[in-house]
Amino acid sequence: MDVWTRDQVEERLAEAADALKRLPDAKGQGYFSTWPQIVYEFADLVGQEPPRLRRPPPSPAAISRMEKTFDWFAWLEPEDAKLVWARAEGTPWKPICWRFGLSRATAHRRWEYALSVITWRLNGRRPPAKRSQRFVVDATRRVSS
Repeated sequence: MDVWTRDQVEERLAEAADALKRLPDAKGQGYFSTWPQIVYEFADLVGQEPPRLRRPPPSPAAISRMEKTFDWFAWLEPEDAKLVWARAEGTPWKPICWRFGLSRATAHRRWEYALSVITWRLNGRRPPAKRSQRFVVDATRRVSS
């Protein structure tokens, strides 16, 4: 991608959270059973809940993009990185506000600022050190529009 926008960064973060969720569970080597597999008859299955279906695992390309996305969090303050990841996972604003002890407006502003910082860094620029967060967010909006 030549020029990154905040929307593209947000989509990539959501894709990374989804890919991480779909990775198979890690299973350590452990115990095994020598008993034969149980074969259920129809009468045994009546009244049981159907097995929960899982989405297929992510593609290798999606896993690679997810790993690259994790590097972006090094550009953020730890608290902002946690906020961005919670939002990428689809957590509603109210639990995020409770978790971080922020108002809705402040949480949204910090999330926008973090996305702006990532966007600036991906485009080969550094956010101005002596500017307010609001200036950086507004400047990123003008560049991506």
